[in-house]
Amino acid sequence: MKAILRWLLCLIFAGFALELFFIARIAAMAVVDPQSTTFQRSEAWQVATKGRGNGEREWRQRWVPYAQISDTLKRAVIASEDSEFIYHQGIEWEAIERARQRNAKAEQAAAKRAAQMRARGREPRAPQLRGGSTITQQLAKNLLLSGERTLLRKGQELVLATALEVLLDKERILEIYLNSVEWGEGVFGAEAAAQHYFRKPASRLGAGEAARLAVMLPSPKFFERRPGSAYLSGRAATIMARMQAAELP
Repeated sequence: MKAILRWLLCLIFAGFALELFFIARIAAMAVVDPQSTTFQRSEAWQVATKGRGNGEREWRQRWVPYAQISDTLKRAVIASEDSEFIYHQGIEWEAIERARQRNAKAEQAAAKRAAQMRARGREPRAPQLRGGSTITQQLAKNLLLSGERTLLRKGQELVLATALEVLLDKERILEIYLNSVEWGEGVFGAEAAAQHYFRKPASRLGAGEAARLAVMLPSPKFFERRPGSAYLSGRAATIMARMQAAELP
């Protein structure tokens, strides 16, 4: 019994130490630009061990200050990813619940399609699940956490999103997000994305260009391979119409 208690105490201490480490890193980001994220390091490892899918490409990322990212891109990303960004405290519980309900319906529909496809001797596809994460939650996950889908990881994401909101202001959160988010294979941050897709700096992106980049965010590698996607063009038009209502920090 004493051995079990010692193990439990060690686990509690390790968990507490890990939380302190995460919070200290977030606090440092108030003045220090993060050099890389957990997601980026994971991608770099995949490249090193498995090679690239589209040939050898230079890793693209260059940090630029908040003022050097066009307001059109900031508005487009907020309109597409998190319209309530400046109002919430890091978590949108209603959005999470809506996503849960959508995913439950998607899984039910996918189960029916899978049965029909198996009856025809075809391999069923996994359902497309959508998240209800805010920009702050996405940043917490990309900065410090793995990409696995577990309740423990989701709980940690919520804790870190709250810490980000407490320790950093909205402008800084958006600045870090736009400089670190993935926009294609080996393409990270607004400056790299603007140069890669439009051969111009992030400060000079137009509304249409910004909207297309914003729409790519949930599946950047998918849309990178399909620049002529009808969905991409249609959704970008919708985002352009919403951009004026998007409020900046």
